[in-house]
Amino acid sequence: MTYVQRAADRFRGGDPAAGIETWHAFSFSGFYDPDNVRFGPLAACNEERLAGGAGFAEHPHRDVEIVTWVIEGELTHEDSTGQVVTVRPGDLQRLSAGSGVRHTERNAGSVPLRFVQMWLTPSEFGGEPSYEVVRGIADGTPYALQRAEAVLHVRRLRSGDRAALPDAPWLYAHVVRGAVRLAGEVLREGDAIRVPDAVGLTVEAIGSRAEVLAWEMHAEPRFG
Repeated sequence: MTYVQRAADRFRGGDPAAGIETWHAFSFSGFYDPDNVRFGPLAACNEERLAGGAGFAEHPHRDVEIVTWVIEGELTHEDSTGQVVTVRPGDLQRLSAGSGVRHTERNAGSVPLRFVQMWLTPSEFGGEPSYEVVRGIADGTPYALQRAEAVLHVRRLRSGDRAALPDAPWLYAHVVRGAVRLAGEVLREGDAIRVPDAVGLTVEAIGSRAEVLAWEMHAEPRFG
């Protein structure tokens, strides 16, 4: 069944005293809901806000594909493969953890940082970690995440504009800015929708400019 998750219904985590505010769409860290663990290969969709100077200390990952979309401010990424990169609004960052990688993420500036980070479980585990940043990804340009058999679509719409979304066994759409109409629902900033066996969907901006991230997913993780 189609499921709408409102921004206000997300689990709030992070460490506000340290300048880190997080809103989780799925079970994450100390929050566990057995009925909300993943959707297809998507296992996390976190809205993050970091105050100036705040960040996440070095920590490890393995067997996860991490895709980050900066909304406001600048994100500084460092990892054990030697990457030191600043990610800005409109850039898409992908870290494939493979058999293991360590990284830090922080707001090195004074302007508040806001970003969405999405974790997908790959279809096969192991392999060398890898990293990529696509600068200023164009509207309508799909980004294939081959290890997870998934494709990310960015839709930027002016008020009244409509755009098609891909057919997929699992379709997940997150509203980054503005408000849209999708699958008969009105979704606003921070809202998300999960549509199994999506066919023939369109998204329409309502009232102002809107930005939507939509995952087209074709396989569930295979464990063991």
